[in-house]
Amino acid sequence: MSGAATALARDVLQALLAQGVTDLVLAPGSRNAPVAFAAADAAAAGLLRLHTRIDERSAAFLALGLTRAGGRAVVTCTSGTAVANLHPALLEAVHAGVPMIALTADRPRRLAGTSANQTTEQVDVFGPLLTTVDLEAGPVPDLPLDRPAHVNLRLDDPLTPDDRWTPAAVPAVDGWRAVRGRAPGGTLPRGPRTVVVAGDDAGPPARRLAEAGGWPLLAEPSSGSRTGEAALRCYRLLLGADDLGLAADVERVVVAGHPTLSRPVQRLLARADVEVLDLEPPGRFARPHPVARHVPGARVDGEPDSAELAWRRRWAEADAALGRALDLLLAAEPALTPYEVAGAVVRATEPGALLVVGPSNPIRDLDLMQRGFGVGERRMVLANRGLAGIDGVVSTAIGAALARPHSTRAIALLGDVTFLHDANGLLLGPDEPRPDLTLVVVNDDGGSIFATLEQGGPAYADRFERLFATPHHADLASLCAASRTPHVRVDSLPELEQVLASPNGGLEVVEARVGRGDRRALDERIRALRP
Repeated sequence: MSGAATALARDVLQALLAQGVTDLVLAPGSRNAPVAFAAADAAAAGLLRLHTRIDERSAAFLALGLTRAGGRAVVTCTSGTAVANLHPALLEAVHAGVPMIALTADRPRRLAGTSANQTTEQVDVFGPLLTTVDLEAGPVPDLPLDRPAHVNLRLDDPLTPDDRWTPAAVPAVDGWRAVRGRAPGGTLPRGPRTVVVAGDDAGPPARRLAEAGGWPLLAEPSSGSRTGEAALRCYRLLLGADDLGLAADVERVVVAGHPTLSRPVQRLLARADVEVLDLEPPGRFARPHPVARHVPGARVDGEPDSAELAWRRRWAEADAALGRALDLLLAAEPALTPYEVAGAVVRATEPGALLVVGPSNPIRDLDLMQRGFGVGERRMVLANRGLAGIDGVVSTAIGAALARPHSTRAIALLGDVTFLHDANGLLLGPDEPRPDLTLVVVNDDGGSIFATLEQGGPAYADRFERLFATPHHADLASLCAASRTPHVRVDSLPELEQVLASPNGGLEVVEARVGRGDRRALDERIRALRP
């Protein structure tokens, strides 16, 4: 008969299966061997999908991507420093409101506080942001699967089973999302000149509210709201153009989701003369801007009046004219620009597709190039905007693509530094589930976002390259070859469009080479555009 460690691992996994877990991501180790064997038995029974990764950080972001795109994933690892490598993905999950479980193996309590190999204090290692459940034996309590949590298993020898396990069949479970408690927020009064700001994961309610109110919709690409007639493409430029008077005339902002991309939006939200209403209930973290009222579930009655329709028409006409000016400016550039890469990716994202976007410039470039999609076309645009780090994006995209195999197309858009930061995500074993995913890497040989910020100003030009741009001269083709990942390099827009129009299937990398030397000047010309 198998020992106590095997029994505990099986009991915990059975409890997770009963609550709807669909995927388990394993970073192998000796101490978490009981979990690995139990997961293999559950996978053999067809009750979950098993993924094995050699890097705990990539494994955790894979679980994050699986969960964000509709799966229900758990990541497990051995003790010691392995646990610490889960922290970046768990922090992103906490701040993005993504429910995710870290199942860590630990030494038994009799070895706590000793110098036993790979032994440290794992309880509460992730700090106060995550609930920790510490288990050694006995019945398994209800596990908090509606939010990020840490389940720490203290496993003693023997760590291998002497029999096979047949998990109990479990009923299908629909949905696994954090509970946000959307109490009715009543009816918003008409009258003030209003815009709706939709940040990450705002969802369709923001779009519906903007359309019902006759208000402009300033929706980030990963909001899930950038659809319909109210969505604007160039809202960042419109807010920054003081001479147009549009931003100055705003009297009220309704916020949904987690807006993070735009400094002009943040300045608008911080204005003392603008009333800010928030569609989200008060959360664990306060908003960085003053909120007059939280109004989850709020609606607006009746049809927009002539003044509201004229208000939205002002924005829409200026947006369309500015979009045309932007397209003309980019078409006149002599070489491929990051904006054109983002535009090509948007055009390749057909109805029913999945698009995962990396941080820094790629999502901001996409923000200016993405026109509103059609309502009901079922595109999913995902980004790790909880903390907006560059880590784990390759693995997040792979996880999202694996969780959404019904997508008509899966594409990821990311920068070269972000790609290099998670190059381990390309290391898939021969028996691992493999996605159909095209990774479009905008390679400008460094961190060009800093060129657009204060650090990229002329006063710091003598130190900029070493301190911020971090040129790497990496050969992405050779890196991809090391993991047997198909790679193609393009240097022009027609080449990129041709490659995107004929994907090879499976996991592939499209490297789009662009310049970085003129990024600051290009952005200044774009910000200076007027309708």
